[in-house]
Amino acid sequence: MRRGRRGPGGPFRRVRVRRDVPVPMPDGVVLLADHYTPVGAERPPTVLIRSPYGRAGLIGWMYGWTFARSGFQVVLQSCRGGFGSGGRLDPLADEHGDGLATVEWLRRQPWYGGRLAMHGPSYLGYAQWAIAAEVPDLRAMATQVTASCFRDAAYVGGAFALESTLIWTTLTAQLDGRLGGMAAFTAPRRTRRALLTGRPPHELDVLSAGRPLPFFRELLDHHAGPSAYWDRRDFSASVGQVTAEVTMTGGWYDVFLPWQLNDYAALRAAGRRPYLTIGPWYHADVRHGRAATADAVAWFRAHLLDDPSGLRAAPVRLYVTGAGEWRDFPDWPVPEARTRRWHLQPGLALSTDAPAESEPDRYRFDPAHPTPVVGGPVLIGDSEPRDNRRLEARRDLLVYTSSPLAADTDVIGPVTAEIYARTSRAYTDLVVRICDVHPGGASMNVCEGVRRLTPADPADEDGVRRVTVDLWPVAHRFRRGHRIRVHVASGAYPRIARNPGTGAPLSDGAGPMLPSEQEILHDPGHPSAVLLPIV
Repeated sequence: MRRGRRGPGGPFRRVRVRRDVPVPMPDGVVLLADHYTPVGAERPPTVLIRSPYGRAGLIGWMYGWTFARSGFQVVLQSCRGGFGSGGRLDPLADEHGDGLATVEWLRRQPWYGGRLAMHGPSYLGYAQWAIAAEVPDLRAMATQVTASCFRDAAYVGGAFALESTLIWTTLTAQLDGRLGGMAAFTAPRRTRRALLTGRPPHELDVLSAGRPLPFFRELLDHHAGPSAYWDRRDFSASVGQVTAEVTMTGGWYDVFLPWQLNDYAALRAAGRRPYLTIGPWYHADVRHGRAATADAVAWFRAHLLDDPSGLRAAPVRLYVTGAGEWRDFPDWPVPEARTRRWHLQPGLALSTDAPAESEPDRYRFDPAHPTPVVGGPVLIGDSEPRDNRRLEARRDLLVYTSSPLAADTDVIGPVTAEIYARTSRAYTDLVVRICDVHPGGASMNVCEGVRRLTPADPADEDGVRRVTVDLWPVAHRFRRGHRIRVHVASGAYPRIARNPGTGAPLSDGAGPMLPSEQEILHDPGHPSAVLLPIV
C-alpha cells in the first residue's frame, strides 16, 4: 500500500506497509507487527511502538502513517495476547521481556539501521520505560500521559483509584470482542453503572464486564504495601539510567501526571535535559493526541535526522489554566516559584495569616453514603473542571474560602496540604481539594489529592495526626476578584474507593461500614494549611 502528500516538516513520502509481520519471542509466542516504510529511504531510523490496543484504524493512521511520511520506518506491534499476537495479556508483566526480545529481532533485520526511537501514550509509554535503560541504540523517546510505574496511580495516596482501574480492565476485556471498536465509549458507561450500585469492590468487575477480570482482582489483592508483584512491574528505579533523549507531554487533568513528573525529576537528577509540555488536557483527550504527535515528529527529526528546526528554545512549556496562555520555563518545578501557606481559619475562612486560637471544625463521614466527587482526573472521560457548589452543600465536607483576591495570583508547581486531624477511626481517608471561586459564585475544581490513614500514621498524646496530602500539580491563575477555596473531606467516590473504617483488605467480601467522626484543627499549635507555589 502506498500513499503520499505534503505535510508538516516537509514533503510526505510514499509509504509501504507490510501487515502481520511475525516477531517470535523466546518462549515460542509470536507477536504480530505492522511495518511502515517510507519509499526510497535507505535504512531510515526506526520508531518502535508497542500497543495493547490494536494496530489498525486510528492507531495505524496516527502512528504508522504519520511517522513514515516524516521519514521514519515504523514497527507497530500488538502486545502479547491481543489483536493476533499470541499468548495471554498479563498487564504490565511481559513488556520488559517482550520489548527487549523485539529489539533483538529488529537488530537482525536487514532494513534496521541501528537508530531507534520509541513513542506512545499511557500503556504504550509504560512499555517504553520497561526497556529504555537497557537499549543502547535507543536515541530518542516520546512519552505521553504515562509513567514508569502505575502502582502509585492505582493506589493514589494509599487509597484505591477505583473508577479508573475498573474502566481500564473493563476496556481491555472488550477490545477483542465483536464491538471492540466501541469499547472506549462503552467501558466508562458500564463501569459507572456498576459503581453506582454501591456493591463492594470485589463484585464490580462482574457487574461492569460480565465476568471476573483477573487484573482487577490482582490490583485489589496487592493494594496493601510493597510486594514482588509490583517489583516486577516497576521501572521507576531505572529512569535515571536512560541515555536516550526524552520528550514528555502531559495534561493537568491526567491520572498519571504526578508520576510522570517524578520521571522528569529522575532524568534531571541524572543530568539529563528532557523536554516537558503540559496542556489543559485529560487522559484520553484528542487535543493532546494531536499536540503529542507533532511534538514527537519534531523530537525525532532533531535527534535521529539531525534537523532541530522544529524544537523550541525552552525545555518546559506549560499551559496556565485560568489565564488561557502558554508559558515557557527553564525547568520544573519552576525555579522562581515561592511556597506560601494558606491557612485554614476559624469561621471556615482561608488566608495567609497565621491561625488564631480556635475550636476544631467537625464532620462525619459515613462510608455507606460516601462523599461523591465532581470533576477531577479519570482514565477515560472529560476530566475538565466542574462547578462544585452542589457538592459543597453537603454536611460531610468542610469548605474554607478566602476573601476576593486583590491581584492575579499564579500558582505553578507541586501542591501539598498539611492538615492536623483527629479521627475517631484509625483507618480513614483525608481528601483535600482546591477550587477557584468565580465572582458569580461558580466553584471550579483546580486540583485534589487523597491520603489514606492507618494506625501506622502517628498521633500525639491528644490523638492529633499531622497529615501531608499531595495534590495534583498545577499551573493556574486565580484572577483578581476570584477566591481560593479548600475542601476537606474523607471521600471522593467513585474515583476513590470508599474507606470502610475497618482496615479490611479491598479484596474482602462485604464487611461492616463504620462511620468516622473527623476533627480538623486550625490554631497556632496546629496550623493546617495548603502550600501553594506562587510565581
